[in-house]
Amino acid sequence: MHLFSADETQVLLSGDKQALRLQLAEFEAKIKDLEAKLDERQVRDPCTRLYSHDAFRRAAGGELSRAERDGRPVSVAVVDIDGFRSLNARRGAEAGDAALASVALHLRRLTRATDCLGRTGADELAVLMPGTDLAGAQACCERLIAELEARDVPGAGFVTVSAGVAVHEEGMSLDDLLAAGAGGLDRARALGGARAAIRLADGIHDPNPAHAAVVEALASALLERDRYTGEHSESVVEMARTVAANLGLDPVEIERIAAAGLLHDIGKVAIPDRILHKPGGLDAEEWDLMREHPVIGERILRAIPGMGAVARIVRHEHERFDGSGYPDGLSGEDIPIGSRIILACDTYHAMTSDRPYRARLAHGEAIAELARCAGTQFDPRVTEALIGCLYWLTRQGNVAAA
Repeated sequence: MHLFSADETQVLLSGDKQALRLQLAEFEAKIKDLEAKLDERQVRDPCTRLYSHDAFRRAAGGELSRAERDGRPVSVAVVDIDGFRSLNARRGAEAGDAALASVALHLRRLTRATDCLGRTGADELAVLMPGTDLAGAQACCERLIAELEARDVPGAGFVTVSAGVAVHEEGMSLDDLLAAGAGGLDRARALGGARAAIRLADGIHDPNPAHAAVVEALASALLERDRYTGEHSESVVEMARTVAANLGLDPVEIERIAAAGLLHDIGKVAIPDRILHKPGGLDAEEWDLMREHPVIGERILRAIPGMGAVARIVRHEHERFDGSGYPDGLSGEDIPIGSRIILACDTYHAMTSDRPYRARLAHGEAIAELARCAGTQFDPRVTEALIGCLYWLTRQGNVAAA
């Protein structure tokens, strides 16, 4: 017995062909979409939405040729995220991606449609600026640095960048121009990061790398203002540097933390002597004044170009891991790692130092207090690294065990 007549069967077959044609059309549309996405990935970096490395070179090469033909100046900026590897290690790859995306967004806002922007390395971005001289490129990078210092990046926290700038000279290829920008970047890093710099000619050296003269002058001023505070800061520095190294931070960040350790009490130059040298405990009003010193210290340091990252560490040195510190009540990973390190080292040294209003604690008692406050006042990882550092110093005879 036949379920369908001949005419009905033909209709059904026609319907199957129509369904197949629709499916084929859908498959073709999906294939075209995938091809378009693949083409887009070859041109645009998916994280930053800037040109990919190869696409940047093609676009930048074309713009460079046009600018040379028209006799216009061309500058380049090579921008690198400071401490990118440490950021990824501490907060994960998502934080690194967030930092890259934020820096790229700021760059797009600060540059023109005619500029070529690309991702040229893991944490490196480049901008070719036709019609822009060296001063213009430098100003663009300094605005970028200032904008990033003014706010946190969601998902990544505080991010700073270093930049190298260069201007095209006759006979330079694109590779030569980018190499000159990279040389400026290397110099910016050597000077402590969070700044823009040009490559110096061979045989010329920076007289004061990493703001050494400024930092030394401020440290001397602090020592003259209050000898205990100045000597205390000097003692904190090497401890903080060792802890930072044990946590795997990169050399630029370690030196930045060391500078912040030396100057973390610089705001106390504005605290009245009657409070700073009071032999007894402070009353509530006096404590309110004393708690202003991290913010004062930040203001002093931010007045020095390129010291914004150090200033931020100083501002948050009295934040507690559980969020009960000051001046902003930050907690956990939102507190700069340098601030967390300096707080623990600062507290240990303060506990083991004699003061007019109390006797010092023995080394063992101070260690027990550090351990007790890990997770509340102190970052547990930092506390573990500091106790390990102090154990090693005790073995070397540099800290008296008791």
